[in-house]
Amino acid sequence: MITTKGLTKVYQSRGRDVTALDGVDLHVREGEVFGVIGRSGAGKSSLIRCVNLLERPTSGTVTVDGTDLTALAGRGSRAGKELRQARSRIGMVFQHFNLLSSRSVKDNIELPLEILGVTGAERSRRALELLDLVGLADKAKAYPGQLSGGQKQRVGIARALAGKPKVLLSDEATSALDPETTRSILQLLRDLNRQLGLTVLLITHEMDVVKSVCDSAALMERGRVVESGTVSELLATPGSELARELFPVTGDATGPDRTVIDVTFHGDTATQPVISQLSRTYNIDISILGAAMDTVAGRQIGRMRIELPGRYEDNVVPVGFLREQGLQIEHVEPDPAPGEPGGPGSPGDVPAPRPELVKETAQ
Repeated sequence: MITTKGLTKVYQSRGRDVTALDGVDLHVREGEVFGVIGRSGAGKSSLIRCVNLLERPTSGTVTVDGTDLTALAGRGSRAGKELRQARSRIGMVFQHFNLLSSRSVKDNIELPLEILGVTGAERSRRALELLDLVGLADKAKAYPGQLSGGQKQRVGIARALAGKPKVLLSDEATSALDPETTRSILQLLRDLNRQLGLTVLLITHEMDVVKSVCDSAALMERGRVVESGTVSELLATPGSELARELFPVTGDATGPDRTVIDVTFHGDTATQPVISQLSRTYNIDISILGAAMDTVAGRQIGRMRIELPGRYEDNVVPVGFLREQGLQIEHVEPDPAPGEPGGPGSPGDVPAPRPELVKETAQ
């Protein structure tokens, strides 16, 4: 449903070029909720604004529902009309709601339909239908100033759906909301995804958002996508940084000649007593150094860091037992000791320079 290829966006700042997007390739399948996550300055907001061409990419292509939007970005009335038509099939939800305070809730939802030239009676019918869909049927005559933050965002979502889009873009739509309201808005987005067959691309810096509603995710750093895939695939990928961020576990070996491994549970294995079986089968003492478990897309998934006695080479059979149970196993290498190559105090222990963060605009 959404494909970007080689997407690049370069801004001019104080007479020099600042690259916000650096050759981004992204593939969002029809009907899924896809989350793009990363720290401030990673390029997330620039990406989503380029997807609907609120920002014109410096290079690369953006294709939505089979239409190459970048090919419609030329000058001229015909190109402009075609681009507006293509954009009407893409809804956008903003972080700060962007509602018109002088208009009622119903009139705010009708606004994009006015721009599309829809008749008054049809606009009114559609607006009331959408208010019912987002749970605000009794707020049609209210004004934004009379609503809570969560209610304002529901109006923003209803407005984004006014043109019956196939794609819904969400730019940090829950970051200004409290945790309980965030959960209700995320549940609404998931419900709309299922009821309307919407493809949802959401930008966030919160891992809990990805856990709650996303089928797939991409991790962005310094304007690039460094990891991408379904959440279950990423959790099963050894060394996945996104998996570590989703389910962080910590803990170092408690002594010499100890083996530390990270074990990823998903599906049926999440409810099986695998670790106790391992201990009984091989008569070994196992230390649990840390664990994290949650429900992702309706499936219980978790990670656990455990310690086994002996070196890794001595634990090939117990580790093999865990793999036979369908678990993902990752060996955690011990940190170098002080003075050793790569360790604290070693000749090569020089902090890397911190890259300059790209300030993303959200106007």
